[in-house]
Amino acid sequence: MSCLLCGLISNAYSETDSKRREKIVWEKRFNIIEGIAHGLIYLHHFSRLKVIHRDLKAGNILLDYEMNPKISDFGMAVILDSEVVEVKTKRVVGTYGYMSPEYVIKGIISTKTDVFSYGVLVLEIVSGKKNNSRYQADYPLNLIGFAWQLWNEGKGVELIDSSMLESCRTAEVLRCTQVALLCVQANAADRPSMLEVYSMLANETLFLPVPKQPAYFTDACANEKNALVGNGKSYSTNEVTISMMDAR
Repeated sequence: MSCLLCGLISNAYSETDSKRREKIVWEKRFNIIEGIAHGLIYLHHFSRLKVIHRDLKAGNILLDYEMNPKISDFGMAVILDSEVVEVKTKRVVGTYGYMSPEYVIKGIISTKTDVFSYGVLVLEIVSGKKNNSRYQADYPLNLIGFAWQLWNEGKGVELIDSSMLESCRTAEVLRCTQVALLCVQANAADRPSMLEVYSMLANETLFLPVPKQPAYFTDACANEKNALVGNGKSYSTNEVTISMMDAR
């Protein structure tokens, strides 16, 4: 098992990375997207206790030789009784760019925390780009904002990684993009559950709601991050997570 997904998602590519990305055609990427959804469904719904991963990102998805994904690194996971919907923590830890707004601002942890992170990850897999980057010089859009803008302008195809344009089913990629935008909506109540996410991915005839405005669609949230660090909240701006141990 290795973190090949990190090589697929990057801010800049070497010639070696580009050749590697070309081999990861859309069919394989879609299987990764579905496989991660399967894993989260088990953690959220079918495990004896409800498990919130809390640090879902490319660096914590391992791929085997057949490109099957496995969710790893449960060092910051929160375990809840099956009846408990959400909990509140005073210590926020995680990776900047993947954390939901209600978790960052209020310390609220629920299954929708992972749903938000999953939506970011799907956008990264579709585009081959990281969320923690700017995509317009005159307006500091991150990947979420860039995807949101393209979607509203009817230009969702422009988000697709150019290395797989010839191998993908455009309608399927756009559907995944729409599902991802539903997952990163600012209001946690508006986000689908992972069971609903999988149904949307598996059933092409299922009607998809129109996404509402996402959270963190500009780089302005970096200022919020810096202000919150002084309040005992720890972040990482790269693939290394800053963790602080708490009793659970």
